[in-house]
Amino acid sequence: MTKNHGKSIKDDEQYEALRDEGMSKEKAARIANSDRTQAARRGGESGRYENWTKEELYDKAQEVGIEGRSKMDKDELIRALRE
Repeated sequence: MTKNHGKSIKDDEQYEALRDEGMSKEKAARIANSDRTQAARRGGESGRYENWTKEELYDKAQEVGIEGRSKMDKDELIRALRE
């Protein structure tokens, strides 16, 4: 049975599922209060990693903290970013 979280949460079931996955209360509320159809349409528009330059891949790897990136070639960077 889904708990009623009051007027501040529009989708109690989704909120509880997100909290069970370990999301913070704030993030779970933000997602649960967004329109599911709108959120699905907004998703990832960054393009396939294969279309990125090695420099762009390196910068992304640096941003997410992948170790050993300086010795990786383009295919290795793509593999590391996907893991």
